[in-house]
Amino acid sequence: MHTDIVDLRQFYHSELGRLAEQSIAMALSSIWARMPEERLVGLGYAVPYLDRFRADTERTFAFMPAGQGAVNWPMGSASATALIFDEELPLPDSSIDRVLMVHSLEFAESPRETLKELWRVLAPGGRLVIVVPNRTGVWARMEHTPFGSGRPYSRGQLTSLLRETNFTPGATAEALFFPPSKLRTVLRLRRAFERIGRTLWPAFSGVIIVEAQKRLYQGLPVAVRASRRVFVPVLAPRGIPTTRDGA
Repeated sequence: MHTDIVDLRQFYHSELGRLAEQSIAMALSSIWARMPEERLVGLGYAVPYLDRFRADTERTFAFMPAGQGAVNWPMGSASATALIFDEELPLPDSSIDRVLMVHSLEFAESPRETLKELWRVLAPGGRLVIVVPNRTGVWARMEHTPFGSGRPYSRGQLTSLLRETNFTPGATAEALFFPPSKLRTVLRLRRAFERIGRTLWPAFSGVIIVEAQKRLYQGLPVAVRASRRVFVPVLAPRGIPTTRDGA
């Protein structure tokens, strides 16, 4: 079950959330420096990180799952947000250069189907970055942050899943070595925890970040899939009831 959009926004507006964003963004910058004139999609709740890449891209979209809910983004300009189902993206084949998944894969109903759909929409040579909770980290065990919900992964599990869905895993990074505490005395030591953690205990990071490239030389099996989704309108007009004469 997805974390609600209200809880996600509230977390990233808190001091702990802002520090978590900074730590993850620093790790992301070691994998993706710039994206000149490329098309980027953020899947899940990636808007805190999309703001850092949007200036260089040709265009950037924020795709948010229906189970999570959506918010308008970016603020102060035309909306680039779409409410979607992650197994049926509203994009043509090979139309996107890069995808950033944050608060997404761990909530996917079928992770393999989601990754196969991303393979479809990525252009040849397109790249995917996944940020997921680390199953051996402390953050996956604490429910007061979004990283304590959903299905955490080990690096081996994530690598196997990517290979099964026709991606070649590449660069990796870790983040969130500081404990998810709200105490200011602990948060002041965040930089020291991050610096020491990368060196001494990388296996216990809060999140794992893996980049993968779309693989072309091995085809995926072709199958016609019927949508498992049932679309129900939020407001279903029923018309105005009429009465017969004399009724």
